[in-house]
Amino acid sequence: MTSVPQNLSTQLASPDTRGARRHHPGYSRWTPFFFLAPAVIVLFSIGIYPTLFAIATSFRRYNITRRADQQDGFPFVGFDNYLAVLHDSGFWDSLLLTGKFYLSVVPVQIALGILIALMLHRPGWGLLRAITRVSLVVPLATTYAVVGLIGRLVFNRDFGVANQFMSWLGVSSSDWLGNPTGAFVAIVLMDIWQWTPFVALIFLAGLSMVPVEIEEAARLETKSPWALLRYVQLPYMLPGLTAILILRSADVLKLFDTVFVMTRGGPGAATDLISIYVQRVGFKVFDLGLASAQAILLLILTIVLSRLYIHIFYREIE
Repeated sequence: MTSVPQNLSTQLASPDTRGARRHHPGYSRWTPFFFLAPAVIVLFSIGIYPTLFAIATSFRRYNITRRADQQDGFPFVGFDNYLAVLHDSGFWDSLLLTGKFYLSVVPVQIALGILIALMLHRPGWGLLRAITRVSLVVPLATTYAVVGLIGRLVFNRDFGVANQFMSWLGVSSSDWLGNPTGAFVAIVLMDIWQWTPFVALIFLAGLSMVPVEIEEAARLETKSPWALLRYVQLPYMLPGLTAILILRSADVLKLFDTVFVMTRGGPGAATDLISIYVQRVGFKVFDLGLASAQAILLLILTIVLSRLYIHIFYREIE
């Protein structure tokens, strides 16, 4: 067995090795910043700067098609845009519809996610569990626009899978995307399909944190799955539940691609979620000041809901 030279072993064990590495000719006090700079620049370009621009625009009369605004240099109007949003019935109707959509999808996703996570957490079924975990990633890897295209095919009136399935049950076919109720149900079902696997994986990660000895002792003490879930497993799932509620709230408030591809907010205003409404104000009416004020209010709403979820649901695991 070859022995390590004494000077080399001393150097490796020495606490000054790190300091010596810092005095390398190619290392300076700015070296860490050079490595961080690309990520900081990208974050500023696609995250911080657009937010600051939207905040500044929300305080201006900023309609790019109005000649008077252009000539005046898009004048500062204070909180006029925010007051206009608060008095806009269309904005509130879309926000209430978004809340209805959220309450339609998130409870179902949480219930199905817990059920799937508990099934995958059970011992045994090695190959089936592995296949199921891999298949859960497929909806998550599908982009929003593709999900919308799949939805258009599934709920097509002439050759859609949904009408085919209904015919097997003896129910007459329906024009899903052509009537208000059917279109809303269609976008709800597609969102449940896409995001239930995400919820299940989050809960499964929480269940994997439960100490094995505690869970085995609880199984010996009680035969009730509900008692096991409530008193042993649920505390480890609450941080994941908090993350799910925060992420899903933010996602629903900005959900655009899937709904736009499937229904474009129609028929009528049946699927006119708040993101569709803001897009229409900003890129069809071209009132960017009003649209920016709407977006900032949604950002504030997201922050408030996040703090509320953390206060109600989050618990430290002792």
